[in-house]
Amino acid sequence: MYHDSECGCEQHSRQTPQHGTHHQRGCCCGSGYAPRQFPTREEIVEKLEEHLKQLSAEAGGVEERIAELKKKG
Repeated sequence: MYHDSECGCEQHSRQTPQHGTHHQRGCCCGSGYAPRQFPTREEIVEKLEEHLKQLSAEAGGVEERIAELKKKG
């Protein structure tokens, strides 16, 4: 993949096997930049809070079903 040697990216100045991999993914300064792989702490907390909300709703549904079954029993 083409890269701009003027971008100042550290990868462009290296002549290593990883340099080719860098080009395959795209220059970090251009439109082919791969997104970061690890979420921030805030993103983790947000996802866990959303997951907890979903689990709480599911637990409520299970409790309702248990109550229905006990009434019929």
